Amino acid sequence: MADELLARIEVGGLIAPPAPVVVLLSGGRDSVCMLDLAVRARGSGAVLALHVDYGLRPESRGDAEFCASLCRGLGVKMELERPVRPEGPGNLQAWARDVRYAAAARLAEASGATIVTGHTADDQVETILYRLASSPSRRALLGMKERDGRLARPLLATTRAEITAYDEARGLAWREDATNAEEAYARNRVRHGLLPELEAIHPAAAANLLRTAALLRDEAEVLDALVAAELDGSGAAPRGRIAHARFAALPPALRRLVLQRLADAAAGRPVPGAARFADQVAGLTRGGSRLDLGDGVRAVLEAGVLRAEREP
Repeated sequence: MADELLARIEVGGLIAPPAPVVVLLSGGRDSVCMLDLAVRARGSGAVLALHVDYGLRPESRGDAEFCASLCRGLGVKMELERPVRPEGPGNLQAWARDVRYAAAARLAEASGATIVTGHTADDQVETILYRLASSPSRRALLGMKERDGRLARPLLATTRAEITAYDEARGLAWREDATNAEEAYARNRVRHGLLPELEAIHPAAAANLLRTAALLRDEAEVLDALVAAELDGSGAAPRGRIAHARFAALPPALRRLVLQRLADAAAGRPVPGAARFADQVAGLTRGGSRLDLGDGVRAVLEAGVLRAEREP
């Protein structure tokens, strides 16, 4: 398994030279596996580990010490971040994720590195199921990408069982996060409750879900090309905009996709649910009209041309 997984990573090419690699290292089995594979594939000099100690659990300092020891053994430099959680209400997991990726982006920018995570096929299944329940958009069914800009997920087709077998074969220890068993978190309820129920209905439930997501990602490339053709600037509007009359005449599905693309581009990030306003945007009747698309973005109709912008 150890050699097979290394060969799979090398063939995938997501961490191929010349770019160095920044590995997000939590100390769990998945990230430990990813760090070891990165060192074997690229050599310790091309790899930098990032560990973020949020200080939210009593054992977090022990996690940081474990990661530092692991990196010393592999000859890898490790950067340690200890952010301070802002006061007041908010989504704790979202804050932690934003802090982690922002720190990784700073490190990667300095050297043009690829940021690498230990996300697995099991994480992909859980992500799709969670998004299906919480997000009213086709994006939910697409799951995570193996490559998303500077971010790479080389283990996305590898199961958690395979990761465990690899770590054991390589004699690698890892840390267990007790919060992964707490039902207070929605993802844990998906992992420990929903997914076992689906597998009781059909033992290949997870594999079927992954296969469906892969097919939909292939089909999404076709749809993305259609959207790009509408916004390429070859018609009556500049690139990244569309004539309102043309927008209103599009088939409903394509109209939704175009509006979603406009909103996402204006925000610089996905704007959940923007597509649901497509019919209302198509019904705008005068220049200077504006319609809130949510998440700080609005559609603007001026001189017969439709665009999206961030609200002041």
